[in-house]
Amino acid sequence: MEIATLGEFGLIDRLTKDIEIKNASTKYGVGDDCAVLSYPDKEVLVTTDLLMEGVHFDLTYIDLKHLGYKSAMVNISDIFAMNGTPRQMTVSLAISKRFSVEDIEAFYTGLRLACDKWQVDIVGGDTTSSYTGLAISITCIGEARKEDIVYRNGAKNTDLVCVSGDLGAAYMGLQLLEREKAVYYSQVEEAKKKGDKRLLEELTHFSPDFSGKEYLLQRQLQTEARGDIIEKLREAGIRPTAMMDISDGLSSELLHICKQSGVGCRIYEKNIPIDYQTAVMAEEMNMNVTTCALNGGEDYELLFTVPIGDHERIEQIDGIKLIGHITEEKFGKVLVTRDNQEFELKAQGWNPL
Repeated sequence: MEIATLGEFGLIDRLTKDIEIKNASTKYGVGDDCAVLSYPDKEVLVTTDLLMEGVHFDLTYIDLKHLGYKSAMVNISDIFAMNGTPRQMTVSLAISKRFSVEDIEAFYTGLRLACDKWQVDIVGGDTTSSYTGLAISITCIGEARKEDIVYRNGAKNTDLVCVSGDLGAAYMGLQLLEREKAVYYSQVEEAKKKGDKRLLEELTHFSPDFSGKEYLLQRQLQTEARGDIIEKLREAGIRPTAMMDISDGLSSELLHICKQSGVGCRIYEKNIPIDYQTAVMAEEMNMNVTTCALNGGEDYELLFTVPIGDHERIEQIDGIKLIGHITEEKFGKVLVTRDNQEFELKAQGWNPL
């Protein structure tokens, strides 16, 4: 069905008609000029992400359901990175004529799966037309007690540097997808040059063999916000002193924390958590796996610091790895390699501008 058949408000009604409110702080959601929210005893956290086709995602290899899921999760992740709880979300889309109603429904299916996982209410947004492709703007609203909020500027000398999960897999998943995309288009161009209609027809059913690399694709295409880690820290009675989610790469995010906290750091290459599939893929592509883990980005794991007194409790939590410690600023930001060489840590992660 063409979107014009329904019009803007018809499309919104179709996408949001059966949304059920889950949070007491949501007084009124979709259906009026504004949503109405109430946070009488909490601080309000607000984050916004703008995702552009051709810059942040490629519909050659991500379907709209996964894109909706990922678009929600990257915003939810920001709320968790402040030690908050996500509650509401607004969704704005700029849509070109090549998308059908069913396409946008698929996007919303993924979006709502992500929101349902973390009990987030979709409370509004906007739709408009686009001449250049799909644009997605999402705002997530969360809450936290004032004393619980964790900023980037709280790291102190001797604090421990920790990360959740493993790093570099999302980047290697992207490299894998880009490689197969290049193979596909090179075969199409070759078939066109030869006028081989049979091969062109076969290529319409092109399906790369990703066996053994499923984890890399999952990390790239099905982003997960690490609210489970936040819950484990709360259960253990641990409040990080500084925290970020790893969207642009470990090196970039750690340097943000150091700059805003006025400190230095030492992290150890041998302690950086890397999945086996990530290491194998990096070797296959003749890439340095540590570089991928430091600079790849899109892992959406949590990078945080805790007081040294929490060392034993941190080590008892599954899914968290201690990778180094905070130092005085004068000692710099240092990566210690496996053979004990020291290098200045540099921000070489994703830069959208």
